[in-house]
Amino acid sequence: MAASGAVESGPVGTTSAPSRAPAPVPVPGGLFRPISAEDEEQQPTEIESLCMNCYRNDLNREVVKTDSATTKIPELDFEIPAFSQKGALTTVEGLISRAISGLEQDQPTRRASEEIIAERIDEFIVKLKELKQVASPFTLIIDDPSGNSFVENPFAPQKDDALVITYYNRTAKQDEMLGLLAEAPDEKPQEDDLRNEVLQFNTNCPECNAPAQTNMKLVPIPHFKEVIIMATNCDNCGHRTNEVKSGSAVEPLGTRITLHVTDPSDMTRDLLKSETCSVEIPELEFELGMAVLGGKFTTLEGLLKDIRELVTKNPFTLGDSSNPGQAEKLQEFSQKLDQIIEGSMKAHFIMDDPAGNSYLQNVFAPEEDPEMKVERYKRTFDQNEELGLNDMKTEGYETGLAPQQ
Repeated sequence: MAASGAVESGPVGTTSAPSRAPAPVPVPGGLFRPISAEDEEQQPTEIESLCMNCYRNDLNREVVKTDSATTKIPELDFEIPAFSQKGALTTVEGLISRAISGLEQDQPTRRASEEIIAERIDEFIVKLKELKQVASPFTLIIDDPSGNSFVENPFAPQKDDALVITYYNRTAKQDEMLGLLAEAPDEKPQEDDLRNEVLQFNTNCPECNAPAQTNMKLVPIPHFKEVIIMATNCDNCGHRTNEVKSGSAVEPLGTRITLHVTDPSDMTRDLLKSETCSVEIPELEFELGMAVLGGKFTTLEGLLKDIRELVTKNPFTLGDSSNPGQAEKLQEFSQKLDQIIEGSMKAHFIMDDPAGNSYLQNVFAPEEDPEMKVERYKRTFDQNEELGLNDMKTEGYETGLAPQQ
């Protein structure tokens, strides 16, 4: 709310009567001509007058000024900023007197240290004092974003032509200044903070069932998507597990990635194997089914070593009950896998993920990799069944539901 009022001279009172003849010229040096009872042509005399009570009435208007209000007098280019003074119930004259007192308070110190500034302030104080004498009309503006300031209308309930009240919508900055609007949270930095932060939650160790903590972090994979990495460390038995979950939904199409391993540098490629991905190495007649080894975010070398450990340390292929011929095949498999890791044997590494959430790094990105082929395919009914998509209804599921008894 902004209220402004112009302190101006009162209306000029005029009266007149018809005349039958021109009035005699007044006596030189006097305002009125001599009054005589015998003068039949005596007429009312019209003069301009100034009503000082009107000025005094304007200065005596009651004013409520809150802490958040800004007071301005444009004619003097004078402004009292918001929150620089406490709120007050006063008058127009009281506001001016308060401003004068504030300026005069430190004048002795200014005269001693900054004489020129003190002289200018003295001149301005004189101008403010002239306002109290209403030497000339001036405008008082009170701008209060809270809408709680007030300037009296002495003619209420009638309109006061000298008083203008304007209502407006506060800006966000004004709302924040009044404490009505907290600082708007920046969503993007918060998301970035979550990505850079490791979240922790309590769980139980899968081996000894002792209380443990699981760390979880959201990791963006370049040229792919985001994944969730979870790692559990048990202080009781020392067991460690890590698991990778896709941070997005099942893709509309499945993904089949084929890499021709020709160089040892291929072992450093980043790799994301989701829990729905199967792995195949045709040269070794090897296939790893879905859910085996779980989800992993590692390198190609790291996954091949995990596969070797899984196969060679299988309890059903070790010990006295193991088949000697089977043990030789496993040893041969392990040797060939080592050759692939060392780069001395070329092979094809195939990742088939019906959910489309697995990834193998393209070292030539964004260009195509001549040794890697990525295929998108439509899932079969059986693959959708394994993913649990056949019974999943995402559209129109509200219709056809039988009411529960």
